[in-house]
Amino acid sequence: MHANTHKRTGSGFALLVALALVSATAVSVNSPAVDAQTVPRVGIVCTEDAGTTTPSFTLTAKTGYIALPDATTMFMWGYSNGSDGFQHPGPVLCVNEGDTVTVVLQNTLSEAVSIMFPGQENVLANGTPAQPQFSGTTLTSLTNTAAANGGSVTYSFVASNPGTYLYESGTNPEKQVRMGLFGALIVRPTMGSDFAYNRPEDQFNPDEEFMVLLSEIDPYQHQAAQVGANFNMNNYQARYWLINGRGFPDSIADNGASWLPTQPYGALAQVAEHDPDNPTDFPGMARYLNVGTDDYPFHPHGNNGLVIGRDGYPLAGPGPGNEDLSFEKFAINIGPGQTWDVIFKWYDAEHYDPVTNTVPVTVPSMANQSIGVFYSGSPYLGTQEALPSGTPTLNQCGEYYIISHNHALYQIVSWGVNMTGPITYMRIDPPTGCSQ
Repeated sequence: MHANTHKRTGSGFALLVALALVSATAVSVNSPAVDAQTVPRVGIVCTEDAGTTTPSFTLTAKTGYIALPDATTMFMWGYSNGSDGFQHPGPVLCVNEGDTVTVVLQNTLSEAVSIMFPGQENVLANGTPAQPQFSGTTLTSLTNTAAANGGSVTYSFVASNPGTYLYESGTNPEKQVRMGLFGALIVRPTMGSDFAYNRPEDQFNPDEEFMVLLSEIDPYQHQAAQVGANFNMNNYQARYWLINGRGFPDSIADNGASWLPTQPYGALAQVAEHDPDNPTDFPGMARYLNVGTDDYPFHPHGNNGLVIGRDGYPLAGPGPGNEDLSFEKFAINIGPGQTWDVIFKWYDAEHYDPVTNTVPVTVPSMANQSIGVFYSGSPYLGTQEALPSGTPTLNQCGEYYIISHNHALYQIVSWGVNMTGPITYMRIDPPTGCSQ
């Protein structure tokens, strides 16, 4: 058995047969507590203090466990919403540009912890400017802390700039961030929640907004933290890599999947076919965040993404012209601590259909095909064909599934178990929709 792991009942791969894939919507809830009645099946789940320009959140640092695809569990630390149970990663905090944001940190851990808000200016701690902390001449924290075993600290800042940001511990971050003390902060621009920044060209379809939060685990570090032992960071070596706190195939399960009670966020992207001739058919939006120690070259197959912002800055030139500096990318190379905002669209550039414009290759006979569980039996979007008797399928209406994954292939594993790491799919529904 691996260090710092406990056996789970059954294998993560068995979860595929239980997967239900339905329409994507991105809605907000006041708590990230998992409830199939209040959260969308796919897409970003915002935690917000709606209806106010002074949103307030309480985050509680506590311990818990997550499930991993190699049938083990892992001891973790994390920020939870108020008095809710442990979750990983922390809540996705959604606020609006210009809001005065308050975050109360409560600490149940046995050592002091804190929260840094990279990209936010003039952060206050208990009403005064947040400052690094020292013991004599030794730096002990990059910002003000909540004392161990019940301490608290209140941070506040004005969310001055729209974009995608991390929040994470500033105290012993090489330990605490890697133990799980991190989450995402989304600042919506004044132009509206369907814009990434305050530029018309950055408008997207809010029903097709997704998060790709990439992280890693060295189980020996977590084992040491669990028993209160020291860990030599010279020996650090990640052996698990996660997307939104899960590994594949759990990553494509619904938000709030019942068998993942502490890992509320799925990573499946579900979109409709884009109509390039319709000026009101806006693209989708992916918010990439890297809280790990290496570059993560995330690689969505099937379409290029248009990078429109990084680290909370729109890719635009200076001056009144605001020259558009966005660029297309097939692999999104996210560095440690970076965030990338990427809009995307999928459409059939060749307009294939089974009657008037057929695919110009011969589809192999069923005897020569290896049939996956998402295959419709047809190469045409929106078309389903008969499959051999007894063939399992999760395809509902002839939709496509296109894999997206970390292209550093050694990182798509769970301690050596292949194809279990930061992998997800983009599901493309046909223009007529999918009623199932």
